[in-house]
Amino acid sequence: MAELTLPKNSKVQKGKSYPLESDSENKKGFSIYRWNPEDKDNPRMDYYEIDLSKCGPMVLDAIIKIKNELDPTLTFRRSCREGICGSCAMNIDGVNTLACTKSIEDIKGQVKINPLPHQPVVKDLVPDLTNFYEQHKSIQPWLKTKSSAPEEEWYQSKEDREKVDGMYECIMCACCSTSCPSYWWNSDKYLGPAALLQAHRWISDSRDDFKEERLDELDDAFKVYSCRAIMNCAKACPKGLSPAKAIAEIKKELALRK
Repeated sequence: MAELTLPKNSKVQKGKSYPLESDSENKKGFSIYRWNPEDKDNPRMDYYEIDLSKCGPMVLDAIIKIKNELDPTLTFRRSCREGICGSCAMNIDGVNTLACTKSIEDIKGQVKINPLPHQPVVKDLVPDLTNFYEQHKSIQPWLKTKSSAPEEEWYQSKEDREKVDGMYECIMCACCSTSCPSYWWNSDKYLGPAALLQAHRWISDSRDDFKEERLDELDDAFKVYSCRAIMNCAKACPKGLSPAKAIAEIKKELALRK
């Protein structure tokens, strides 16, 4: 009988513990994924306890407090702290979301924090999103026109402007794509929910003159058709968008022109 085991150094082990010394009634535990490629050790889950009465309300506040006061080696990304930049995207309590907008009070018991799933890890909570950004670049997310540029600006009616609602708000945090099983299996070929949402944003823009060319690029067995409408992307999006709807619209556009 075949015996299957995890690859060497892939099993997550129990890590260090940083218990709270005081007897605070507002104590909260945080279990955080740690991995340093320079150590050549297995990844581990370190445990930290903090006093929430001395911390901000969001998970990112707790992570920053842990780094500043308990463990300066903890590595993560963050920037705006307002849910705009997408830098602090990570898996919190089993769900991909933004640490800066995830309330600690919403999580019962211990808070478990991991990097975005199914991506190479640079260090600790920092995933390698090189492929993700290259896919975004491949759909050419900028206005492309064939006519001469106007003297002032490209005109767009209010009705046409509303057609990109629910798409332009995407902050490219990667929460949706890294929650998608189809993307886990074929991330080298399938563009994923985030890139396809951005693609449909430009396909729908009345000012863009390259709709047909954009559709030609997407008309591929893997680029768009690998979507299985599992809907994890819509559930994971911290901005409340629906990449699955955008993908369905692209499929509809491709079907109608055939």
